[in-house]
Amino acid sequence: MTQVADDGRGVAGFGFAVLSAWSFGLAGTLGRGLLDSGWSAGAAVAARILVASAVLAVPAAVSLRGRWHLLRANAGLVVAYGVVAVAGCQLAYFNAVDHLQVGVALLIEYTAPAAIVGWLWLRHGQRPGRRTAVGAALALAGLVLVLDLVSGADLDPVGVAWALAAMLGAACYFLLSAREVGALPPIALAAGGLMTGAVALVAAGWVGLVPMRWAWRAAAYDGTEVPWWLTVLGLGVVTAAFAYVTGIAASRRLGSRLASFVALLEVLFALVFAWLLLDELPAPVQFAGAAVVLAGVVLVKLGERDIDVALAVSPEVESVLSERPVAG
Repeated sequence: MTQVADDGRGVAGFGFAVLSAWSFGLAGTLGRGLLDSGWSAGAAVAARILVASAVLAVPAAVSLRGRWHLLRANAGLVVAYGVVAVAGCQLAYFNAVDHLQVGVALLIEYTAPAAIVGWLWLRHGQRPGRRTAVGAALALAGLVLVLDLVSGADLDPVGVAWALAAMLGAACYFLLSAREVGALPPIALAAGGLMTGAVALVAAGWVGLVPMRWAWRAAAYDGTEVPWWLTVLGLGVVTAAFAYVTGIAASRRLGSRLASFVALLEVLFALVFAWLLLDELPAPVQFAGAAVVLAGVVLVKLGERDIDVALAVSPEVESVLSERPVAG
């Protein structure tokens, strides 16, 4: 009977997932400084993933030394990861923001964990247990509070469609990251995906799908000016290279379903960074939402243990998706 991970593997997976959520959560705050200084969103994202791909290129090559056949064998995975999970997800999200409030677009995108639960249920027969279902509902309810959407918001159908596309991209990120059988090392998958995504995003800008506008002025954070190049380095190294590598490592240890729920912590970290660097203090209702999200994540973890006891995944599903990596 397969398991998500043994105790040591699970602890490491949670550690990687929290680090990934932390680093991803910093992206919005750093990006805001660039946007306020005159950068377009597309240019900021392109710079972010270009820097990240450059940083990871050499370490990725070292990790593949003597195993270049893995890159050829996983070429389709790398292209799908870069085009859909990296460039496509971000492109869809920024188009959604053009039509919706940022909070609404983000909330729709972060329904990805629920979509993953539904996919695993419908496609692979992995029916969620009661704890997993309650945890999913709690996490989504907590996000509504964290994003302070209780007052309601106007929903543009075009924006909702783009946000749903971003949600699918986010779901693909977790599903593709969780593949482990015969897979690339995490750093190689991240580097290859980021390079592919960078090419795709630059191409989208070239044909006019994404506005590209750069500015060479300093970015300001709570009254402190930071050189634009230092901000870009932070975006590329911390919020992309480090974030994607740790995210892949987490997904391979926890499985896509659990890793995607732990990644909800990104929203909480984003609020903290916005408070510290942009002086945007969260409201009391947002702090309450944070507690609800954490409760949901804990229930999902408990639900995963229930499934470990009750469900054996077939070898065929293991080889196709590897949602439950073999321990050891």
